[in-house]
Amino acid sequence: MHKLVFLRFLLLFITVSISAQAPKKPTASEIYHNLQKLNFIGSALYIAAHPDDENTRLISYLVNDVHANTAYLSITRGDGGQNLIGPELRELLGVIRTQELLAARKTDGGEQFFTRANDFGYSKNPEETFEFWTKNEVLSDVVMTIRKFKPDIIVNRFDHRSPGSTHGHHTASAMLSVEAFDVVGDASKFTKSAENFGVWKPKRLFFNTSWWFYGSQEKFEKADKTNHVSVETGNFFPALGLSNGEIASLSRSMHKSQGFGSTGSRGSETEYLEILKGSKPADNNLFESINTSWTRLEGGEKIGEILNPLEENFSFKDPSQMLPQLLKAYPLVSNLKDAHWRNIKLKQLKQLILDCGGIFIEAVAEKNAINPNEDFKVNIEAINRGDGIVSIQSVKNTKGKTLWDTAENLPFNEKKNFEITVNSGNNTPLYSSPYWLNEKGSVGMYAAPEALIGLPETPALEKVVFELQFENITVPFTKNVIYKYNDPVKGEVYRPLEVLPEVTASLPEKVLIFASNEPEDVSVIVRAGKDAISGNVRLQHPDGWIVEPLQQSFQLTRAGETKTFKFKVTPPQGQSEGYLKTNVLAEGKTFNKELAVIDYEHIPYQSVLLPSEAKVAKIDIQKKGENIGYINGAGDAIPESLKQIGYSVSTIDPLNISAENLQPFDAIVIGIRAYNTVPELAFAQTALNNYVENGGTIVVQYNTSRGLVSESFAPYSLQLSRDRVTDEFSEVEILAPENPLLNTPNKITQKDFEGWVQERGLYFPDKWAKEFTPILGMNDTGEVQTKGSLLVAKYGKGYYIYTGLSFFRELPAGVPGAYRLFANLLSIGK
Repeated sequence: MHKLVFLRFLLLFITVSISAQAPKKPTASEIYHNLQKLNFIGSALYIAAHPDDENTRLISYLVNDVHANTAYLSITRGDGGQNLIGPELRELLGVIRTQELLAARKTDGGEQFFTRANDFGYSKNPEETFEFWTKNEVLSDVVMTIRKFKPDIIVNRFDHRSPGSTHGHHTASAMLSVEAFDVVGDASKFTKSAENFGVWKPKRLFFNTSWWFYGSQEKFEKADKTNHVSVETGNFFPALGLSNGEIASLSRSMHKSQGFGSTGSRGSETEYLEILKGSKPADNNLFESINTSWTRLEGGEKIGEILNPLEENFSFKDPSQMLPQLLKAYPLVSNLKDAHWRNIKLKQLKQLILDCGGIFIEAVAEKNAINPNEDFKVNIEAINRGDGIVSIQSVKNTKGKTLWDTAENLPFNEKKNFEITVNSGNNTPLYSSPYWLNEKGSVGMYAAPEALIGLPETPALEKVVFELQFENITVPFTKNVIYKYNDPVKGEVYRPLEVLPEVTASLPEKVLIFASNEPEDVSVIVRAGKDAISGNVRLQHPDGWIVEPLQQSFQLTRAGETKTFKFKVTPPQGQSEGYLKTNVLAEGKTFNKELAVIDYEHIPYQSVLLPSEAKVAKIDIQKKGENIGYINGAGDAIPESLKQIGYSVSTIDPLNISAENLQPFDAIVIGIRAYNTVPELAFAQTALNNYVENGGTIVVQYNTSRGLVSESFAPYSLQLSRDRVTDEFSEVEILAPENPLLNTPNKITQKDFEGWVQERGLYFPDKWAKEFTPILGMNDTGEVQTKGSLLVAKYGKGYYIYTGLSFFRELPAGVPGAYRLFANLLSIGK
């Protein structure tokens, strides 16, 4: 019962567990929990397709109940999803979702891996998925991860035997896992990973099934469960003050960009696992017949004799009592012949030594960003808040160069501070930006250096090694160099130390639409990545386009300072598409990257380097009307796109929707998923309908049928479905060739559906009132044609338009036909 004393630290535990960037400062209860993990020698790997596919209940159970070394392998980074918290899509959304997965794993205690597969968007079956993913390369990544992580058991989230019943990525992830299970033990398959990590043979492979895969709870209860194992995942952990369901919900709630906030559950919960390969375990013990004690390892028996009793005799009042035994075990763990487990257990043991010893060590840079080969100052802090005798012997870089070697004792609770100078050197990769974005990949695959494949993020490029001496034992501790500052509201704020270029440049408008032959000024923003930098900036352009002047000089005095330059860009006479790209010449080098920043409180601050470019398109486009009102939904860049073709766009506050406030607008556009995410729209439909009735035009973009704030989102009956067309190249049939949407002011033809990206559209209506006219028909290969992608109805004097076409992707991508069609939607009746 004395273990419950430390429940008062629950709030601190939760805060630390979900902190995006601050270092962990564990309570005694968490130290005890980590000791349990140290004494378990076994691993589990969970495999699925996307961020948020993982079953956090089962992962948390494996980590916190079984105490297994547990990881989630997400085949993709979720780049093709939607974003409920901001405007980022594609690559930047993939960065956000990567960090959300890492935040989830910090919460439930697991590790995280990825493959090089790019989430190119929804696919309806694995065959379509593998048209974009290079199957052998993705399989190679899965095999490498298994050989590297060496799991005893593997759990698939999805069923490999049911193609077409769910997202093609889902089924493909399970198919890859099953195939990998059979080849990881064969050294002749994927020889590079076999050479680097050796071969491996997991004990068993499971499918984490549930009633959902059977269609209903009733069907699941009647199903044959001969090959099923059930595990209780609703246990309460007194040492943490949380149930497994509560930890799982905290973990799942990290997927904020997808709107997966989850309420904690308490009480009994059961997870079912179907055995696919290997022997079915007895007594519902997933690790049955697998030795998970220290005796599994050669030389481990003596380690177990030292460390196992520490659990039974753990002092929650003074965990430092076990420090001598931890130090006694350290040389034995260091000499384990099994390099895989040696590395894992050394990392766990060394962290326990610091935590039990009350030792805090930190390396803080004087600024948040540095350049390659730059000297920079780092403040070292070291303090011993425990009873042990500790001295700091030296601080080195990871290459062994001594940066400080004035050995000093660390007296009890007396902070030691000193400053060192570090040189950033030539790192690989060169910059801190996400490594999978450094080189251009394909639609379905990212390019990545071989040494980094599978890693969740670019490793910290700047680290220092503290050598601490405990009596006669010296232990090295590697710490990332970080940056922190004090915020008047938030207090102490941590950020990663980043290695960034000396200068970057950006084109703030990512798509530039030219609707006439007239030249336009294009802005280029040059940003200094260091003090006192000068050079020239140029703007590369497609053939036929004219840019003046050829180059402009700049001089910036402070890091972070920016200056905007205007270039006059003249389009060619005919329709044309291409890219403008910046080139900055400074200090004898050429720089062609822009710096994008991602800053949300639930994930670490991210600096992302992307190609500095903007799409330019000369489009034959006409429009009617001028003033557009926009009601924001889940986040998109449609307003900025409409401004590109000359519309004046104003954001409408959902709380202020009234006949009087809507009257000045020529058309109202409602953002994606607004009827899923804007509660105020449940009370605004009457005003919106009146606006249409009095001669206005409303364009409603896609929503999902689940979670609508109101079923009455149109003046006539309209039913949403899950119909979608994922093939962006699929044929489009014009169903109503005489309708004004296809003729005024732009004549829409098949050519306008060329060059679309990722998909045609999603969540089309499948039933509608007779007042609606379907405009377009489309379907994926082998499927029945859908007719709900674009519907228009006359209502009173005005027009109501509902569209599931993915304009939110096409307009930011600069697709000419999408602009011409959208201009027609806004122009109808004018």
